[in-house]
Amino acid sequence: MNNAGIVIVGLGPAGAELLTREAWDWLSQAGEVYLRTSLHPCAVELPKTLDVHSFDALYEKHGSLPEVLEEITQTILQLGQREQGVTYAVPGSPWVAEETCARILERAKQAAIPVRVINGMSFLEPVCAALGIDPANQLVLIDALHLAGQNVPTFPPSCGALIHQIGTRLDATETKLTLMNNYPDEYPVRLVHAAGSAQQSVEDLPLHAIDQSAKLGVISTLYVPPRESGYSFEEFQEIIARLRAPDGCPWDREQTHLSLRPYLLQETYEVLEALDREDPDELREELGDLLLQIALHAQIAAENEDFRMTDVVQGICSKLIRRHPHVFGDLQVKSVDTVLQNWEKIKAKEREDNGSSHKTGMLDGIPLALPALTQADQIQRRAKRVGFDWNTIEPVIAKVREELDELTSAETSAERQAEAGDLLFAAVNLIRWLDIDPETALRECNLRFRKRFAYIEAEAAKAGKNVDELGFEEMDALWEKAKDAFLDQDEDLND
Repeated sequence: MNNAGIVIVGLGPAGAELLTREAWDWLSQAGEVYLRTSLHPCAVELPKTLDVHSFDALYEKHGSLPEVLEEITQTILQLGQREQGVTYAVPGSPWVAEETCARILERAKQAAIPVRVINGMSFLEPVCAALGIDPANQLVLIDALHLAGQNVPTFPPSCGALIHQIGTRLDATETKLTLMNNYPDEYPVRLVHAAGSAQQSVEDLPLHAIDQSAKLGVISTLYVPPRESGYSFEEFQEIIARLRAPDGCPWDREQTHLSLRPYLLQETYEVLEALDREDPDELREELGDLLLQIALHAQIAAENEDFRMTDVVQGICSKLIRRHPHVFGDLQVKSVDTVLQNWEKIKAKEREDNGSSHKTGMLDGIPLALPALTQADQIQRRAKRVGFDWNTIEPVIAKVREELDELTSAETSAERQAEAGDLLFAAVNLIRWLDIDPETALRECNLRFRKRFAYIEAEAAKAGKNVDELGFEEMDALWEKAKDAFLDQDEDLND
């Protein structure tokens, strides 16, 4: 029999009793086999004539899963070019959740190395049978080693998920930490151990406890049931689309990009107000209202065939990765200032690539619709990125005093207005140097004034007067009392 090239064999989900006849016949005459892992029930039941090798040591050698998979792939491709070829055996089916097989097949085709695949039963069938679920009903399949490397799950919580290859407590710990970004700690999950074998068992436990299971092994699979409705972004998009459908809400259906502008601005300011109050529950609600506006604009754009929500997400993902080479690439940075300077260089390159470098300056990206204080702050921060800034705070303070003197000495209304703008701009620069957001500082000041003035009004009412019946001295005295009355609250606001 000609053994040249690569033969990939699926070992099935459990012991040798679930091997296919074709797989057993091949292994009986192969003479040598390379196992992706020997931590599989079938490994000890292979034909005694086989010289067995495994890649288990690579999982300890390398710091990441991609490095392990890459070395396995390269090794098998090299062995496949020998005269006797190579037999490579993997748990389950070579076609299901076996990334090395996909890599080997692709590269072997490029290198003209013949490949034969002897299929096996995947772990999916016995796991689903043990759980009593149908994989066709929105079930996601994902490798625990891949999921553990993520900060958030890569699938929506509206789908059920099978997470396979949870072989160690560390795997389980890292997996649960990722999942707990989308699921409650007490979320009920199920661990399936040794599916398809005589030792099969199903363990019900809360998500936070999966790494405490005494039965964890290389053939353990975690089942995360779908969450109740209303927790996935896709469901949210469906609600928006339904509102805009012909039989949806009349108000939502008649909205346009232009008609929604005031609501977008209003919701943005309500988010800011929730932030000022440091109220997490209010912030959660207001962020939802703001997200509604974004989703409505994306839905309208999709209906107009301009773009889709996926295009919005793809655009911002690409931009963030492109503008953070120090995170997603090899660039080394020394400080925040270095990051910002590099950010401007990347943006300039983007403008050049888009053919707009001659049209767009560094300050053109600052929206004119921003509040004037915020505009001034953003202008100064961008100027600093290219080195247009003082080296110390002393000349910044001197500039404020200079502008104040020029305002008080201005003779005409036009001069006073111009000098007032210069004074405000210089004050914003000083505030920026103190690492304070001017818009937030003024907004908090406004809140303090409103509270204190309301106190004056309330005290006047207690005396049977309107506030305008009080003299300045009376109001000023009440103002000082108001400052004392709200002292602790104001300190909390400034913390």
